[in-house]
Amino acid sequence: MDSWFKSKWFIRVLSLAFAVLLYVFVNVEVNTTSSDSTIPGRATEVETLEEVPLEVRIDQEQYVVSGVPEHVTVSLEGTSAILAPTLIQQNFDVFVDLHGLEEGKHTVEVQHENLSNQLTAYIEPKTIEVTIEKRATEEFEVGAEFLNTDELPDGHELGEYSIEPETVTITSSQSIIDEIAIVNVYVNLSGVEESINSRELPVNVYDTQGNELNVRVEPENVEFSAELDNPSKTVPLTVATTGEVPEGYEITDISANVEEIEVFATSEVLEDIEEISTEEIDLTGITESTTTEASLKLPDGATAPEMETVEVDIEVEQTETIEDVSFETQGLEDGRDFQFIEPDTGRMDLMVTGSQPGIGELSVEDFLLTIDLSGMSTGEHIVPVTIQGPEADDVKVTGEYEEITVAIN
Repeated sequence: MDSWFKSKWFIRVLSLAFAVLLYVFVNVEVNTTSSDSTIPGRATEVETLEEVPLEVRIDQEQYVVSGVPEHVTVSLEGTSAILAPTLIQQNFDVFVDLHGLEEGKHTVEVQHENLSNQLTAYIEPKTIEVTIEKRATEEFEVGAEFLNTDELPDGHELGEYSIEPETVTITSSQSIIDEIAIVNVYVNLSGVEESINSRELPVNVYDTQGNELNVRVEPENVEFSAELDNPSKTVPLTVATTGEVPEGYEITDISANVEEIEVFATSEVLEDIEEISTEEIDLTGITESTTTEASLKLPDGATAPEMETVEVDIEVEQTETIEDVSFETQGLEDGRDFQFIEPDTGRMDLMVTGSQPGIGELSVEDFLLTIDLSGMSTGEHIVPVTIQGPEADDVKVTGEYEEITVAIN
């Protein structure tokens, strides 16, 4: 035996045998472990798909179904080799089959098809309650509701409008048809600066509570057209003033260079406009005729683009009193005498009115009062008074008396 261990060949053969045994042992252990956990496609997985469309199978020309959700949740269980392509393609169907069921309420099971038999499907909800009703169809006129009307340009409003077609056909159950209260389109007027031409808008359907109804509308969209109007109205113009001219002065006339103004606004605003006035002109300190510019006082929402301001002519007259002007006589026969009866002073006051700036500088010396006593006999006589003074078209002189009474001796 000792001689075997001393033999090099024996040692070599024994070492080789141990190496082969160790290799076999390790390889078998590794393969056994791998066969349970690492072979591709053998592990089971679960994946969930949200919002999977739910199909309703029924004669849709005859019936309408309510209570069916648009989507369901589907969980799929299987090996990744089968599960992965199914998740990507989603080439299976989820549905409720209502064929053969009568009108009324039914609890039905949600089913699936075209799914690999190597996958297990769990659908939530598993069952649903549906209501089957006879289909009904009715025509409704389409109205319009306007949004952001306050964003139209100042003074503008939507004029006559048209909807094409004027009516739509609505299909649903009779109970839903009976609930329909509003069929309209929403017209957003924000940013509108010109007439609307054939704008396509979706039709909306609501019940009396304002809840939108899920019905079939044909056509789903209509064309809306409308004129953008800028109504106007011609009204009288008045001049507004504040304050008073100084004492001794009077406004004889105040007028603008136009009598009427064309005002642009919406029909609602125009309805309340009977006249337009200027902004107030302050008369304080005005002592002579003048022309000034005045802005228009326009109501909110109204414009007068062709006339932002007007010219206003203000005519001012000054009245000055010339006191105690004496009378001079003419035509009295020699040797006769006379007396003033009324006024007994032989004097009277004059009121001088005019727009001339120099009126305030006039005095008694600028005027002559005369009475003609020619051919008068003894006794009392009423004699007209003649007034002479500055010659000017815009100066008016008024005496305290147009006639006086004298006595001839």
